[in-house]
Amino acid sequence: GHDVEVVRIVTDGDVRPPDTTPGEGMFVAAIARAIQRGDVDIAVHSAKDVPLEEDPDLLIAAYPARADPRDALITRTGYQSIGTLEAGSTVGTDSPRRAGFLRAARTGLRIVPLHGNVDTRLRRLDAGEVDAIVIAAAGLDRLGLGARIDTRIDPKVVTPAPAQGALAIQARRADAARLEVLATFDRTDIRLAAESERRVLSATGGTCRAPVGALATLDGDDFEMVVGGVNSDGSDLRVDTIRGRRSEAIALAEATGYRLAREVALR
Repeated sequence: GHDVEVVRIVTDGDVRPPDTTPGEGMFVAAIARAIQRGDVDIAVHSAKDVPLEEDPDLLIAAYPARADPRDALITRTGYQSIGTLEAGSTVGTDSPRRAGFLRAARTGLRIVPLHGNVDTRLRRLDAGEVDAIVIAAAGLDRLGLGARIDTRIDPKVVTPAPAQGALAIQARRADAARLEVLATFDRTDIRLAAESERRVLSATGGTCRAPVGALATLDGDDFEMVVGGVNSDGSDLRVDTIRGRRSEAIALAEATGYRLAREVALR
């Protein structure tokens, strides 16, 4: 094992006013600056929040074990699915991607902005502000709240954000000794899956707020990825499954992202 000191850092995303839209990197920038200053040596991010453009002084040293990448539906009553929600039900989400896929999957729902950390969103749900929420299953599972989930949503219905459920361990590019240690935590299949998913998003020209989803799986030398795009109003839904060899993953992801951007406005 290794001795570590945990340093808590408040990011812009943590202190933004309620129900305002987070910008790209809002949960990452302050922590990345702390690494560059030498205040901390490594950082653990939600991989989906890491900006697509990598800082030249930093790198992702490891993608450790990945949690459930799917999105989750939660209601106050339990045992619901997108299809069984009553017409007119209010569903809270902070994501244009989730909003778009939900509208495409089911007409008659009211999709409303709902921000905050997992505990805050659950409290707002339980207080009756909304009838249901859709958030990442990984966050619930990591907090021991997986039992609150009504439905873990099929990725072909609501395609997860690229790299959702994965953690990204970041360090200084020049810190060879720590990079060597961190490399032992890296999972090559998870790295390739996360980087392929993020390449889809990059090829569309979008950011982590774009209504684009991608979920890759690897089985030996076989690569498969569900890729989805939609406008946030639910129009122009596209969901495809691409398959190929491991060695083709990045190239297939990039080509699929370019094609998706041609077919869907992604607004």
